[in-house]
Amino acid sequence: MALALTGVVAGYLPGVHVLQGVTLRVQPGEVVCLIGPNGAGKSTVLRAISGLLRPSAGAIAFEGREIAGLRPDLVLGRGIAHVPQGHSAFPAMTVHENLLMGAYTLRDGAARRERLERVYALFPLLAERRGERAGNLSGGQQKVLEIGRALMMTPRMMLLDEPSLGLAPKTAQMVFETIGRLRAEAGMTILMVEQNARSALAIADRGYVMELGRQRLEGPAQQLLSDPEVAALYLGGGLRRRDGQGAHAGGAP
Repeated sequence: MALALTGVVAGYLPGVHVLQGVTLRVQPGEVVCLIGPNGAGKSTVLRAISGLLRPSAGAIAFEGREIAGLRPDLVLGRGIAHVPQGHSAFPAMTVHENLLMGAYTLRDGAARRERLERVYALFPLLAERRGERAGNLSGGQQKVLEIGRALMMTPRMMLLDEPSLGLAPKTAQMVFETIGRLRAEAGMTILMVEQNARSALAIADRGYVMELGRQRLEGPAQQLLSDPEVAALYLGGGLRRRDGQGAHAGGAP
């Protein structure tokens, strides 16, 4: 098991719990996506895993070792990289300099160059534009750069929070293709939060639908895509909050 969350409770204010006992699993080499309406707690799950938020209850294990409550730098040191919402590239720095920031703690120059060449081989777009300022890139290209920078840390798992947020459909598709390449060519284990549920499930192995701070539905991505209930509530013209609270077979109680 790469990642296991068991009964995780977490929030931003004392006594106010955004997550109400989340339990989920990610196997090595899987792409798993979290979908659901705004306010369901999807991004909060990623923050709890990466150490940006300390859970008040429950367990989070990565490769069999407990990480709940660790500082973000220690979680990163265990092998989990978090690519947050929005743009985090340094706009005045070049693509090459941004990538180097992902390995700023690495003192071995040869190892740093090896990581750079690996990222450039995986994403030729970055190699072609290595001398350009990041601020000149499109939104989708900046997101690819942010993913490449995270890869410079040589993680074994990546957390992607709304990678297509604010992007035009064609640009978002490029980002989803990048995520698919990460799994196919780099063998990366990925947990992704995404509002574009249909596109996310199309490249995922499994999915969880979250509501009101807990998982309500779960299953293979293709099964969720073909489920009439999921299609009606989550794959149409935007994600909507369900009226009922019943769980899908295989979901959490």
